[in-house]
Formats: sequence, C-alpha cells, structure tokens
Amino acid sequence: MKGPAVVVTRKGLQALLSPQSFALIGASDKSTFSSLVVANLRGAGRGDDVHLVNPRSPEVHGQATVARCRDIAGGVDLAFVMVPARLAPDALRDATEAGASAAIVLSSGYAEAGEEGRQRQAELVALAESLGITMLGPNVLGVVNVLDGIPAMALSDPPQRPGRVALISQSGASCGAMKDFAELAGVELSHVLTVGNEAMVTIAHLVDFLVDDDRVGAIAIFMEAVKEPQLFAAAARRAAAAGKPIVVLKAGRSELAARAAASHTGALVGDDRVVDAVFSALGVVRVDTIEDMLVTAGLGAYAGPIEGGLGVVSISGGACDIIADLAESAAVEIPEFTPQTQERLRARLPDFGHAHNPLDITGAAITDPPLWGAAIEAVAADPAVGVVLAVNSLPWREDGRPFYGQPYVDQIGRALAEAPVPGLYVTQVGQPFGPQARDILAQAGVPHQVAGLRAAVDAVARIRDWSQRLDAAVREPVWPPPDTQERAGGAALSEADARALLQRHGVPVVPAAFASTADEAVAAAAQFGSGPLVVKIVSPDIAHKTDVGGVRLHVAPHDVGEVAGQMMHDVAAAVPQARIDGVLVGPQRDPATELLVGVTRDPDWGLLLAVGLGGVLVEMLDDVAIAPLPVDETGVRRLLSQLRGARLLGGVRGRPAADLDAVVSVVAAIATTAAALGPRLEALEVNPLRVDGANVEALDALVVLREEKS
Repeated sequence: MKGPAVVVTRKGLQALLSPQSFALIGASDKSTFSSLVVANLRGAGRGDDVHLVNPRSPEVHGQATVARCRDIAGGVDLAFVMVPARLAPDALRDATEAGASAAIVLSSGYAEAGEEGRQRQAELVALAESLGITMLGPNVLGVVNVLDGIPAMALSDPPQRPGRVALISQSGASCGAMKDFAELAGVELSHVLTVGNEAMVTIAHLVDFLVDDDRVGAIAIFMEAVKEPQLFAAAARRAAAAGKPIVVLKAGRSELAARAAASHTGALVGDDRVVDAVFSALGVVRVDTIEDMLVTAGLGAYAGPIEGGLGVVSISGGACDIIADLAESAAVEIPEFTPQTQERLRARLPDFGHAHNPLDITGAAITDPPLWGAAIEAVAADPAVGVVLAVNSLPWREDGRPFYGQPYVDQIGRALAEAPVPGLYVTQVGQPFGPQARDILAQAGVPHQVAGLRAAVDAVARIRDWSQRLDAAVREPVWPPPDTQERAGGAALSEADARALLQRHGVPVVPAAFASTADEAVAAAAQFGSGPLVVKIVSPDIAHKTDVGGVRLHVAPHDVGEVAGQMMHDVAAAVPQARIDGVLVGPQRDPATELLVGVTRDPDWGLLLAVGLGGVLVEMLDDVAIAPLPVDETGVRRLLSQLRGARLLGGVRGRPAADLDAVVSVVAAIATTAAALGPRLEALEVNPLRVDGANVEALDALVVLREEKS
C-alpha cells in the first residue's frame, strides 16, 4: 500500500527553480560535481551568490568557505547537499536554519541501494516535510532554469539560449545527452530538470508547475515510471487545455510480466499497454527515442495544435517523392491544392513545373530566389494546408565562409515567418545545426527548423495526432476516480448475478433460465424450444467454468436434466470449497463474430476498458485496445477502429456486417456498468460478446468485487 502523498507547494517549487542564493554543502576540490556546479553558476554571473560550506577546508574552488550554512550572512535560498547520505539530515537542518526553503540532494545511497536505502530515503523525506523544505532528489544532478539564467546543475555546458521546451529527465546521465542533442538539433530549452529518485518532488509536480509558465510551450520528459499518477493526469489535462504538448520517452516497453487476474482482461492489459492507453486519453505524446522526443517537443512548442494537411515546397523532386512515401506511412495527409492555389502557382512556376503537392519548384529557384517566397506564400494560403515544409540545404561545416544559398534562406525565412500556418525549414538529411547554420537561419528569420525528412514528417504526424486528441483530453472524468490506495481481493458474482447486473444497465444478454436442481433444469429447457442448449454451472466461487467442466454445449433438450445433475455433482467434487447454486440453461447460439469486452483495475490509473477479439482469438491474436474509464460512445468507436481485426466487423465469409452503432452502444453500456460499481469493482468481463448483424448480446459474464474494508 502506498503511503500518504507528500505535500509539495507551488511556493516551494518556485524556490527550487528560481533561487537567488546558493549554498553548496560539502563543496570540495576533489568533487567533480562540486566543481561543475560552481563553474556553471559563476559562468552565469551568479558567483557572488554562491556560498561554499565545508568545515574541514577553509578554501574550496579558490573561495573561502564557511563551516555551516547558518554562518552565511543574509542566509540562502537553495541548498545543494553533496555530503554522504548519513550526513544529509544534519545538512538539511543546517540549511533550514539559514533560511533555505529548497534543497537539491545530490547524495546517493537511498532507494536505489535497496531496502536500507529506501528506509533512509523515507526518513529524509519526513525530515524535509517537518522542516518545510522542498527537496529534489536524492541521487540527482540538479536543475537549469535557462529562462532566468540559473544553471544549478552538476553537468557541463548547460544551455544558455532560452527557448520554449522544458526538459525533465529521471536519469542524470541521459540528461546530458539530451541537452547536447537539443543544442545540435536547434531545439532551445527553457529548463533542464533532473529528478533522480523523486522522493519528494516528482515529475508530476514539475509538469503541474511548468504548465502555468507562459514562457514554456512544450514539456519533454524521460521517465521510468509515473509517480503521483493522479496529479500527472490532472497536469496533462491542463497542458492539453493550454495547447502545450507533453512528449514522453518512457522506458519499459518490453513486456516483462502481465498482472495476474481472474479475467482474460487482466492478463491482456500489461503495464505498457496501460501507459499507452492512459497517455493517449490524456493527450500525452509517447515516443521511443531521445531524438523523437526533442524534435517533436520543439515542433509542438513552436507550432502548437496543427489542423490540416502537409504542404511541401522543395527544390528537390527526389525529396518530394521521399516525403510522399513518409507521409503515407505516418498517416499524414498531403492534400491536393485547390484550383485557386494551382492557378497561382502556375503563374509563377516555369513552364516545366507542375503545381501539385508536394511541390517541386525546380532548379529555376537557383536563378530566381523570390520563387521560394512566392511558392511558400501560395502553399501556406491553401485552405487544406495546416503546416508547410520548405526543403533546402544548409552548411554543416564551420568554415566561416559566406553561404552561397543565403538569398534562398532569406526568401524561405520571410515567407515562413509571414505564413498563416506553421512552417519548417527542413534539410534532407539529419545534420547538426552548428553556430554557422544557426546564424544563417537567424539572419533569415526562419521560425523553426528540423534536420532530416523523416524527423520532420514524423514530428508533424505526432503533433497532428496530438492536436486531434485535445478536445477529448481536456474533459474531466464524469465520475470520481477510484481510491487507488486500497488494494484488496474480492469475490466473484455468480454468472446469474452478473447477468442481472448487466441487464439493469441496458446490456443485452443471451436468454437463460436459472435452475437449482436437475428437475428445474428440465422445466427451464422447455421454454427454449427444440434446438440445442447450453448448460453452465452457477457459482460465485468459480471464475473459469470451462476449466472445471462447468460448461456443456449443444445439449439436446431431453438430456438437460441428466447433464445438469451430473455437472453439479462433478463440479462439487472437483472444487469442494466452491458454493454451487445451480445451473443456467439457455439456447445454443450459431457461430458469429465474438468480442471480449472487459474492465480491470490498475493500481495507479483505476478502471480500464479493454476491447478485443473474443473467444479463442483473444489469446491467439493478442489484439486488444484499451482506454481508461469513463469512455463514451465516441471513445468506444475509436477503440474498435484500433483493433487489427476490426475488418471482421465488416462481415467475412458470408457473415453479415456488424451493426457498428449497436456494438458501440452495448460496449458503452458495459463500461457504464463498471463505472457504476466504481471502487467496489475489481474486474468485469463479457467474453464473448456475440455480434451477428444488429443482434449483439453477452454470452458469458464475470464480475469480481473488491472486499469491503473491515
């Protein structure tokens, strides 16, 4: 069970990210971390605000030290704790006496070091809370607030040019590579924040804080796990409402294990699938590489939401062909130009040019640089175009020679800056944007640039997809999220009770009659005519009836009494601890398309709806789509469209096409049933949900409830 949430205030985060004076507790000439922090702060003009605390050395880094923080005249705002873990508590107490309201604990030997370290970390957090100090870490490298010129971090070469992308990393070492790539890719950062063990301040706290900073346009995150999931979800929705993309590189896509559960749904819903589903619902963009994370965040911070298709202007016909293929693969529309746009382009292109999208302006632009500007203006004005890519070269060598193509870049920059839609300067291959290339782009006023055709198209695809999910992401749940602090086993309802529950919420179920004896089973069978029947055991203690011989198919009506009596006897012998209520008798249905519709509880995110191909296909094909509850009919329709086997609903091998509206309505009703149970529900599953044209009905149902707290 998780402990109570740690209290982190906005005032405390402000003190952490925007301090004016600094104490390095444990500063030492022998410490590379210490040397880096001091050098960074001095390089940013903060040297007079840095105080070095070391009772054993009168001078460190060429500067006089003090023995304790409370000896610092005027006190301090932020303390860097660089002492061994056993001394960190005293360091926090000393910093608090000097007025510090925030601390960065670089020290290691905490939760990352095993059970003893976890206990030490918990004690440090409790102390920080009691002292009223906001603590980042432990096992962390620090923060860089580029916007305010505060490089309080033990990494070399912190960024200096302020931008609009805030970078948060759980890993300190990876953070160094990330901020270096951002420099090479021309993605300018507002913050570089490491979080280490997230013992007190978590990624969720930082996201929640940064969303309200108008200077931040996007947030790029490398994380291993989502701590404070409900706070993260609320912050993500606020970011979506503000039109600020959150782009996440989360480690752990490989499926190491699925949670054990009483339903197929629990086995199918693995941790990584849950993360994908929740991120999608929250409007969070998930990527797989550092490069994709930063390029996508850079585009999102510049462009914001993108509506419309991709317009391409290139001096290379080959690049046009490559982009067309990449766009099709990434599901990015390259729309046909309107007749008005085509006419406008034909009036400006050479006779051998063709006014279609992607647009090759041909080598004529070499002798006629204004052709670049005219083409971009026409393409950007097309009503179907939501973003423009201008494809041209840039030098990657730093030779200092004037760039022969500056007139082309000037035309591109002017037209992109004046365009009514976002525009990107794109090189054909991945290359660094070094000082010379940045100067060329800055001189021309180019608003944004991306190196490489694939990087540009994929980033556009992600931001367009994010843009289309914003409306759904900002909607708050219509029912309170479950109490995820409580995890307990529960009891399954009998199938008869589960069927009754579903019916009360408008879910159609296959007809069936309950019988507690063999004679009652015979009487029940009479109401279903002369066709074959299904007999199933009814027990709240047996989740998987087939495993214990509790299901018989194609039973002749005259055999129902014998089958029912024998089944109750055999199941009671096989599972002596189970309560046997009786059997259900119902008509045998002909083969049809089958779906699994299940709801299972995630310890962090609450109830999740899973929809997949049912029956035996659910385990064979592993084809399932997931979304956190609540889910309306629009969300259900989206889930069904995500299935690889979605075409089965269109009818195959002579079977009628499914009435998709009817399917969506029933699945939504199942989700509503689960939502109505709220915190009481552990799992609910209909498998299969039989779909035969407009006839949609549940053939089997499982409901597992959580035990009430005593």
